Amino acid sequence: MPAHRIQQASWLLAAVALILLLKLHLLPALLAGLLVYELVHLTAPLLESRLSGLRAKQTAVAFLAAIVVGATVLATVLAIAFVRSDSGSLPALAQKMAEILENSRHSLPDWLVGALPDSVEGTKTAAVLWLREHAGQMQTIGREAVVVMAHVLIGLVIGALLALREVGGQRITQPLAAALTERARRLAEAFRRIVFAQVRISAINTVFTALYLAVLLPLLGIHLPLTKTMIALTFVVGLLPVIGNLVSNTVIVIVSLAHSPQVAMGSLAFLVVVHKFEYFLNARIVGARISAQSWELLLAMLVMEAAFGLPGVVAAPVYYAYLKQELIDAGLV
Repeated sequence: MPAHRIQQASWLLAAVALILLLKLHLLPALLAGLLVYELVHLTAPLLESRLSGLRAKQTAVAFLAAIVVGATVLATVLAIAFVRSDSGSLPALAQKMAEILENSRHSLPDWLVGALPDSVEGTKTAAVLWLREHAGQMQTIGREAVVVMAHVLIGLVIGALLALREVGGQRITQPLAAALTERARRLAEAFRRIVFAQVRISAINTVFTALYLAVLLPLLGIHLPLTKTMIALTFVVGLLPVIGNLVSNTVIVIVSLAHSPQVAMGSLAFLVVVHKFEYFLNARIVGARISAQSWELLLAMLVMEAAFGLPGVVAAPVYYAYLKQELIDAGLV
């Protein structure tokens, strides 16, 4: 088979695989596997350079992979425990936001007041009605969560095994297998560029938000409720480009209303500045690595959300980075 036909076949198979991953709800397994693979891949050379012999290197990488998998599982458990605790309770945050909006109705514009529930009790009633209408769906959440966790664990193990396999230095000689391996390598590279860059951006954004909520406002005598929860939420949702900041900013501005409309406006002004700064970071860190602007990522997220829902939003940056890199390497864009 001609080389270009093999290349085209590998592109087609890669596209089908990426779509099936979303259709079959296997995105958590893919992301978990890529995370472990990249973490091991980045740190393994530090061990391999100090060891001689294939067996020693394989043992060191296997030990490192076990540490990465264990640390990832531990971090997930700690995150869940934090969310369920009093200091990080998301339900408590939602309840507090409802109370703040109710108490601030007299100071809000009429057009905004008309769009809000009549009271906190009205919000609770609407929530109860929604839960009754979707009782069947809510019953499946627990089972789906177990399935997702199983997929994540399997993905972690697969990523560790693939990282261990590379230590052996086995070369693939079959043309189609080699082309598919190249597609997988580029997908992993796109994941590393997007996710690690976005983690840096989210961490920087969280630091500025923490300085504002936990340092600047208390120095001015302003103490907002659930500060730790808002800081944690800023980091987690900040892992989603553009959209994550909109979510965290909305929460912070609403909670700032608990003190006064003036503090809410000050929070909004501060967050707009940080948001503009994040756009600059996004263009420098993410855009420079995948040759894409913020509007390109936002458009990709919009299309993927319409096609696949929330998993599409999560997968969009990685998928788009991979697709654009393939097009650039092919000389098409």
